[in-house]
Amino acid sequence: MKIKQKDRKLSIQQALFQKEAVIFDLDGTLVDSMWMWKAIDIEYLGRYGHECPPLLQREIEGMSFSETAVYFKEQFAIPDSIEQIKQAWVEMSIEKYRSEVPLKAGVRPFLELLKDRRIAMGIATSNGREMVDAVLNSLGIAPFFQVIATACEVSAGKPAPDIYLNVAQRLGTCPEQCMVFEDVPAGILAGKAAGMTVCAVKDDFSAGMKDEKLRLADYYIEDYYQLLGEGRQTDGGENYA
Repeated sequence: MKIKQKDRKLSIQQALFQKEAVIFDLDGTLVDSMWMWKAIDIEYLGRYGHECPPLLQREIEGMSFSETAVYFKEQFAIPDSIEQIKQAWVEMSIEKYRSEVPLKAGVRPFLELLKDRRIAMGIATSNGREMVDAVLNSLGIAPFFQVIATACEVSAGKPAPDIYLNVAQRLGTCPEQCMVFEDVPAGILAGKAAGMTVCAVKDDFSAGMKDEKLRLADYYIEDYYQLLGEGRQTDGGENYA
């Protein structure tokens, strides 16, 4: 039976406002930055005479910054050390994070809404901390978050639940009281494995994964304005006009 948009919208809002905490992924979820990483991979591998494999981003999806460096070193026989690889990526990305990466639509008013509702907020990202700080500070949203964790701080990156469990513990809440926002399947699986409610977020980079995201997540949004009472909601793997 088709459910009216208003009723479906209240469903996700009620689920959200019953939570004690919201935990966000960063790249592709809070900020529009996935385009940048594909360009960096192409440039970086080109330095060593390699073409960027078409499925590379899917292969490294969810890996921590350090795990990704290990993958590159082993897969492409990069002569540099893991730390040198990571530092090269930092140098290639840091200015773009500071000046070219915007917030995704509706993020700032949504963060304001959560703050007004006294819902705690955290970030669980596979990215390196130096780059995370650069983009959060340049966009002026760092003060919203009580906890910022990178996958390098835990035993395993996404789809393992470690980083989400780490953030929940540091926020002082249980997994069942957390809602996760993620843009790719590995992150969605991590949130679900942690026992959390997961809302998938549209991102152009992962447009081809939409059906998988709809299947895996509890909710799906086109942008954060939907959670402010505007736009169309998608929930439970089905579209409601």
